[in-house]
Amino acid sequence: QVQLAESGGGLVQAGDSLRLSCAASGRTFSTYAMGWFRQAPGKEREFVAGIVWSGARIRYADSVKGRFTISRDYTKNTVYLQMNSLECEDSAVYYCAAAPYTGKYAYGDVPPGEDYASWGQGTQVTVSS
Repeated sequence: QVQLAESGGGLVQAGDSLRLSCAASGRTFSTYAMGWFRQAPGKEREFVAGIVWSGARIRYADSVKGRFTISRDYTKNTVYLQMNSLECEDSAVYYCAAAPYTGKYAYGDVPPGEDYASWGQGTQVTVSS
């Protein structure tokens, strides 16, 4: 099992930036990819961004393309989500997740949402107008 701990959420104004961090521990050698998801009140959890741990292929949700950047630091077992030009619609609890390789997709591709097996506790991001 991989343990994940998010940090960096907070209250900001529209147009501001935030950087979320997610530190992984435990069976990190089994991690194939990591991703960020978010869930706003009354809405389903949605995929935000994902990164393959080795090879660094990346995928973003259309709603955040050009504003958010996912990256990883091997030495720290940490993945980041840099969020720029934040909008009120970005307000949500943001979750970090880790996925093992399941073989259900081409190796090197970012996994679909249902393949993420380990989850952090979430960090709140609130964007005010």
